[in-house]
Amino acid sequence: MPKRHLFFNPKTLSFEKVKVSFKDMLKKALWFLITTLSFAILIIWLLFYFINSPREKILERENNELRGEIERLDKKLSVMNSALKELQTKDANVYRAIFEINPSEAIKQYDLLYDATAAGPRTHNEAIQLLENINSKTNNIIVRIALESQSLDTLAQLAKRKVDMLASVPAIRPIKNMTQINSGFGYRYHPILKTLRMHTGVDIAAERGTPVYAAADGVVANEGGTSGYGIVVLINHGYSYQTLYAHLSKKAVNPGKRVKRGELIGYVGNTGLSVGPHLHYEVIKNGIKVNPVHYFFNDITPAEYDAILKSSKQVNQSLS
Repeated sequence: MPKRHLFFNPKTLSFEKVKVSFKDMLKKALWFLITTLSFAILIIWLLFYFINSPREKILERENNELRGEIERLDKKLSVMNSALKELQTKDANVYRAIFEINPSEAIKQYDLLYDATAAGPRTHNEAIQLLENINSKTNNIIVRIALESQSLDTLAQLAKRKVDMLASVPAIRPIKNMTQINSGFGYRYHPILKTLRMHTGVDIAAERGTPVYAAADGVVANEGGTSGYGIVVLINHGYSYQTLYAHLSKKAVNPGKRVKRGELIGYVGNTGLSVGPHLHYEVIKNGIKVNPVHYFFNDITPAEYDAILKSSKQVNQSLS
């Protein structure tokens, strides 16, 4: 049954009874409830968006510190990338300058994938993108370091080959302290045949028994020179080089022996077609006999070389 309420009627100056229906009461209750909920939602929204809790403040500070660390790491990676690029450039220059070859395609240069990012506040998506960039940079550096390590291994092998090659070049005089060539490379008169013929080496006069030394590292060959050369030592040095030592009185090495530059290999003699004790010395490059004088550069002064070169140019009679 609806409740009754009294209200004062100013026209009649009396209290009159008013009937309040259930529907009116329900409307008032709903209106009160909606108003209360709206106010509560407004308060929650204000608290959520404009007022941070102590926990949120701590998390925000930690996030800012983490973003700063990420940015510093990104800059360090960029510096490492630049340093690695410079190292690869120097590496390539070593290949070209020292070994006279181009660096392998396996160690080609890699440009930086990303530039250093600017510092400043970042959104969540920007932080994720930065982490992806850093991950890509790190992978790139790992690959390039692996390739550079491979390059250095190759460089070490080339260096060893270069050392072996240099040791295989006949670069010293076969008789110590010799400063004169008695008969040089080129056309000379044969002392026995009395004809002008190609002299394929140099004749160095010396007393019988004078030690003869290997001009470079190599292996003593089984074969020798022509029959007119008498007792001969032929050394295969590798890298297309050979040297021949003829008219010896005695050998100091046997075929197959590996010798070092400056090692004793025999003694000056007068065997074969020869008119006196001397060493006939030849340098053979790619199967072609060349002027040995041009290979005297490792144990000689400029003055000594000039004297040898001058004496070698005289067109005279050879000793063999």
